[in-house]
Amino acid sequence: MKAKELRRKLREMTDEELVAKELDLREDYFKMKLQHAVGQLENTGRISQIRKDIARVVTVRNEK
Repeated sequence: MKAKELRRKLREMTDEELVAKELDLREDYFKMKLQHAVGQLENTGRISQIRKDIARVVTVRNEK
């Protein structure tokens, strides 16, 4: 999903949905960090993408 599409969808979400999305992304980020630490993660670029998505969610939450 492109960043513009994600931002548009995030702005349409309610506060509760944004909190749930942030928690889900943080869980994924934690799991990927563990996989990376043990050498099982193949797509290391996904870690930075999830980190950016978390920042986008937090930004949209702060705007509201």
